[in-house]
This record gives sequence, structure tokens and C-alpha cells, in this order.
Amino acid sequence: MTISTGDKLPAIKMAVMGIQGPEAITTNDIFSGKKVVLFALPGAFTPTCSAAHLPGYLASHDAIKAKGVDTIACLAVNDAYVMGAWGQAQNVGDKILMLADGNGDFTHAIGLEIDRTAAYMGTRSQRYAMIVEDGIVTHLNVEVAPQFEVSDAETMLNLL
Repeated sequence: MTISTGDKLPAIKMAVMGIQGPEAITTNDIFSGKKVVLFALPGAFTPTCSAAHLPGYLASHDAIKAKGVDTIACLAVNDAYVMGAWGQAQNVGDKILMLADGNGDFTHAIGLEIDRTAAYMGTRSQRYAMIVEDGIVTHLNVEVAPQFEVSDAETMLNLL
């Protein structure tokens, strides 16, 4: 079952790349008591993700934060090493939290996985964006593959 507006996000452990390697982070750490814009994509270093999705959030960082957002987070079903390297390649710095859902546990729990085995990618995340306030989804925009129209930074900024 796919998560919907008004639902509470499940308690799941993911990872971020720390100074000494992957570090565990929980959905509670990310969302509890905070306003978060989370966008997810099929994979780090992939064409649309690298050319438009992540760069759009970087360019809109200040405007999004000015709307009272505590954290902007990017999620992919990739490991923390890949997400860390992609963040470095995109000059993310501390502007965007690069979340590694390496096992796809979060993606599966919210029902937004997609089978990309035909493209040699395995099970990945659908492309989507959500606004979350204190762990509750207040807006959810899921793309219909291969479109990139409703999960972009500008659309989410207009919803804030």
C-alpha cells in the first residue's frame, strides 16, 4: 500500500555518509519535530537525477529554507558510499541530506518501489517528492515514469 497525505512515516533505519564511513540515521532523526522536503529518485548518477532533479533542489535551497523547511533530503536506493560520492560530485555540501536507502527498506515500507530490472537496476525508488511535518506527510507528488513534472523543486516550493 502506498503512503498517502496524512499518513505517518514508518520508523526505518537508513544511512548517510559520515567522515569515517556510513552512519545510521533513522526516520525519527530526520523527521521528528521538523519540516522536511524529501525528494526521491531512481538512482544516483543517473541522467535526469543528475542533470535536473538534484540540481533543481540545490538551486532552490535558499528559497525552500526561507519557507521554514528545516531539512531538504534526497533519497535513493543506493548505498551510502554512492550517495556520498554523488553529493560530492554535485557540490551538495551540507545543503541537502543525502539519504542512502541501500536495502530499499524505507522505499518498500511506503510502497513507492519500482521494478527496474529490465534496465539492470533492480528494485529502486519511484521518482517523487513529499513535504513532511513532524513525521506526517502533508504533500506527496509521485511521478508517472518516465515523466519529471511534479517532484521538481519549483513545484514543491509552490506547495510550501
